[in-house]
Amino acid sequence: MKQGKMSEAEVAAFCMSLPGAREDYKWGGVRVFSIAGNKMFALQGLRGDSLAFKVDKDLFLGHCDRPGIHPAPYLARAQWIIMHPPYPLGAAELRGLLQRSHQLVVSKLPKKTRIGLLL
Repeated sequence: MKQGKMSEAEVAAFCMSLPGAREDYKWGGVRVFSIAGNKMFALQGLRGDSLAFKVDKDLFLGHCDRPGIHPAPYLARAQWIIMHPPYPLGAAELRGLLQRSHQLVVSKLPKKTRIGLLL
């Protein structure tokens, strides 16, 4: 994979490559990436062209201090951030954060559901 910036299509393909990931559309066209039925880990199109996902609680404010990254509307209390393309992060960092978002959600699942979803 290239090390520059990721496109929206590349982000979607990466999200779908994570264990157990599925996608659907909710709320008038928001692309939702989830696991275990309805546990969301990333959203595209929440506010215009955007990408939103969960981050570690202790890193949330640090991410929000970075240019182009903001608390996600409606989801900030759950430590979600939002950004618009071109995404302000390099491809490697963005893939790492999306994978971490997936794993943060997996870690909250019941033990038997987690099997096969952990990286």
